[in-house]
Amino acid sequence: MLDALKENNFQFNKKFGQNFIFDSNLLSAIVNDAGVDSTTNVLEIGTGAGTLTKKLSEKAKKVVTYEIDKNLEPILLENLSGQKNVEIVFKDILKENIKVIEEKFGNEKYVIVANLPYYITTPIIFKFLDEATNLLSITIMVQKEVAERICAKHNTSNYGAITVSINAVAQTKITRIVKRNMFKPMPNVDSAVVNIKFCNLYDIKNLELFKKVVSKSFAMRRKTLLNNLKNGFSLSTNDAENLLNSLNFKLDVRGEALSVQDFVNLSNKLYEKGHK
Repeated sequence: MLDALKENNFQFNKKFGQNFIFDSNLLSAIVNDAGVDSTTNVLEIGTGAGTLTKKLSEKAKKVVTYEIDKNLEPILLENLSGQKNVEIVFKDILKENIKVIEEKFGNEKYVIVANLPYYITTPIIFKFLDEATNLLSITIMVQKEVAERICAKHNTSNYGAITVSINAVAQTKITRIVKRNMFKPMPNVDSAVVNIKFCNLYDIKNLELFKKVVSKSFAMRRKTLLNNLKNGFSLSTNDAENLLNSLNFKLDVRGEALSVQDFVNLSNKLYEKGHK
C-alpha cells in the first residue's frame, strides 16, 4: 500500500493531520481491540491509505469510511479493490449529518474504529456523543495525552470536562500505547488506542443540564466549584453554599476533586431545584 502512495506521487498534507499506519500486526490489534466480527458494522473516520480499512473489511459485516482528501481516491480505489463490503465517502465527516451516516447502515447498530487526525479528535467524539443514536462504541487512535485525559481518574491533573462527559455515558480504557515511529510520516508525540463503550452507568435526570454543570464546573480550573457554580448558574453565595452542603461537598472543593457520580448528584440536585 505504501507503493501505491509513491506511484501516485502522493504528498502528505499537514492540514489534514495525515499520519498513516502500515504495520500489519498493529492494524490487526486495533481491529481486535474494537471487537469487530462478521456481525459488526464499522464507521471509519480518516481512510488514509486504506490500511486499517482493509483489515476491518476482512472481519466486519460492512465498513463505511470517510476521507476528506480527494487526492487519495486513485490510491484507495487500487488498495481497496475487491473489498465488496467497503463504502468510501469523500467528505468532511464533521459536516455530515449523523442521520445520513446511520442510514448507510440501514439504521443498524455500528461501531467507530479510526486512526483519527489529532486536530479533530475532540470534535468527533462530541459530535457522536451528542447526536448518534445507534453507536455502540468508539475505538480510536489518538494522541497519548488525549487518551490519558479521556481515561483519567478524579483528583488527577488530567481529569477534566472531557473525562466526566465521556465517562458518564461510557466505560473507557486505553488498550495500547503506540510509539510515534509506527507512523508515516512520524508525528512529534506518541499515541494510544482508546476504547469507549457506551452504556447506561448513571441515573442522569437531565443530560443537557448535566453537560452544562460539567462545563461550568471546569470553566475556570483555578476557581472553586462554589465560584464556578455561582457564575455559571447565577446563584447567590448562600444558595451555592447550601447546595454544596446538601451534597456533603467541602465549600473549597474544586471540580477535579468530584467523581462522575458526584457530578451526576450535583446536576440532579440542580434539576430538582428547577434549573435547566
